[in-house]
Amino acid sequence: MVRKTKRRSKKQKEIIQTLLFFFFTATTIIGLIAYLWVYSEVDETLYAIEVQYTTLHELQNNIEEMKSDIDYLQRADMVAKKAREELNMVPAEPESLIVYIPMRFNNTL
Repeated sequence: MVRKTKRRSKKQKEIIQTLLFFFFTATTIIGLIAYLWVYSEVDETLYAIEVQYTTLHELQNNIEEMKSDIDYLQRADMVAKKAREELNMVPAEPESLIVYIPMRFNNTL
């Protein structure tokens, strides 16, 4: 039994090596591009989260300021001042009322 081994020619070896080099190079470049794309997406996402946290803190500060303003404006002296100055209201004169209850049933209830 004679076995024939087919040897590849030098030209075929060069073509295979060139194709392997091309595929490895293309795969490496595609991998690097994918890595950079993912990295930039993560970076943009982190930036967006940071902006949202900053906005959240600003809104919380605004809420606290408004609560402080509400507490200040709800004080009785501020309400009276606003009523006098802006609405031209005057304090009411105190009245005294006397209620008379007649006794009809001779102290029997």
